[in-house]
Amino acid sequence: MIKNRAVLYLRLSKEDADKVSKGDDSASIKNQRLLLTDYALAHQYQVVGVYSDDDESGLYDDRPGFEQMMTDAQLDAYDIIIAKTQSRFSRNMEHIERYLHHDLPNLGIRFIGVVDGVDTDNEENKKSRQINGLVNEWYCEDLSKNIRSSFRAKMKDGQFLGASCPYGYRKDPKNHNHLIIDEYAANVVRRIYNLYLSGYGKAKIGAVLSAEGILIPTLYKREVLGEKYHNAKELDTTKTWSYQTIHTILNNETYLGHLIQNRVNTLSYKDKKKKKLPKEQWIVVKNTHSPIIEPEMFEMAQKLQKTRTRNVGAMEGNGIFSGLIYCADCKHAMSRKYARHGKQGFIGYLCRTYKTQGKQFCSSHSIDLSDLEEAVLCSIRLEARKILTQGDIDELKGLKVYHESKNYYAMQLELIEKQLKKMETFKRKTYDNYMEDFITREEYVTYVSGYDREMQDLQQQKSAIYSQTDMQKELACQYDAWIKAFQDSMQMEALTREAVLELIDKIEVNGDGSITIYYRFRNPYA
Repeated sequence: MIKNRAVLYLRLSKEDADKVSKGDDSASIKNQRLLLTDYALAHQYQVVGVYSDDDESGLYDDRPGFEQMMTDAQLDAYDIIIAKTQSRFSRNMEHIERYLHHDLPNLGIRFIGVVDGVDTDNEENKKSRQINGLVNEWYCEDLSKNIRSSFRAKMKDGQFLGASCPYGYRKDPKNHNHLIIDEYAANVVRRIYNLYLSGYGKAKIGAVLSAEGILIPTLYKREVLGEKYHNAKELDTTKTWSYQTIHTILNNETYLGHLIQNRVNTLSYKDKKKKKLPKEQWIVVKNTHSPIIEPEMFEMAQKLQKTRTRNVGAMEGNGIFSGLIYCADCKHAMSRKYARHGKQGFIGYLCRTYKTQGKQFCSSHSIDLSDLEEAVLCSIRLEARKILTQGDIDELKGLKVYHESKNYYAMQLELIEKQLKKMETFKRKTYDNYMEDFITREEYVTYVSGYDREMQDLQQQKSAIYSQTDMQKELACQYDAWIKAFQDSMQMEALTREAVLELIDKIEVNGDGSITIYYRFRNPYA
């Protein structure tokens, strides 16, 4: 069977911006498609699909088009990948080794780079592929350093580099690195400060704005300003002004006319994860744009927050569950509930959305502290009793689950190795028979192709078994962690903050007052 089903992979990213001059679209998606289509036709390949990624870095493999192409590879949808160059496929050396030299060959898929002559069917140019991979990665590293240096210089010059402006501002149409006031949103910001200084709490301010139908900043940016704004902390249920949003606005120095940038940075040019930088590394440039809030008003808001924080802190009672209690319906954190009379103080938790926004946004999920403590303590004891005795642990883990599967997989691997050796022997004997003219060349090719297919199937079975053994090892580790976490909890008499934080990830309170506990550890065999 002739393997001529080909797919085209096209990619353009910001990495290439300095390589494409105005009026020259030689590296564009459109022209890549034309180049690759001509190549496929000239070599009589049947183009069965086109995958494209625009404005995506070649350092990462979570590109939408790339991910779909690799998924289809698992489904045997094509035989060949054609790209303009190896760097279009990936600029990451780790991915070059993984995909070009491991995954794709195992799937019987060939990769061709039209311009740089890369061809995974040609074993001779493997070293050049690896060298190209290193050079492409070095290019990205140097480019990343240059971009970071350029960004820092622009930040120090007072240029705004954020993708989205703080609520109350928008980008100057004449200079996108300069902020100008968005009067509608700015008036909302001024009102928030005025309400706070007149005695309104942050949650109450949020309730007032929500009741008046004022869009929260995320929705305002999308629906009014038309921005493609993404808020990583947004929930599907987030439609109302939250305590945290008001808190952020009351503490944002951008409203004084200053730019505070370089607060976070990526871990490396190959990792998208971000880390917060210490305050000493922030880049602060004052008086870069028109202020919305006067310095005196901002300072008063800061002093008032410190006073209220100290007062509330002195009244706080049992904080065992702080930061762990959530409403099961709206998914927001719950507020503390206090007794209306007497000196009892803190008595439980109430849905914050219901408390601040009203029943039209969520129902009155509530639980008393005493009931919560009793339910959580009882649940922890029950979870601990599942561990039983040490002898039971050994029997469950050592005999019934882990070792049985371990021995089974070892036997399977041994059988596969024997079969592989047998196939190798058959191939050698077939070659000897061919050299002795006992069989024709056509017969030799047929026999060897059959042996190769069987060996490929065996290798895939072998890989699957290794994956299963790795999973079993992971389950065993999870089981050990579960035992270690709960083995001292069987006789627990009272809850402590340390024990709750160690064992529990979160607790959700349902509408009927019952709770759902999400433990940090669980029995993987249960």
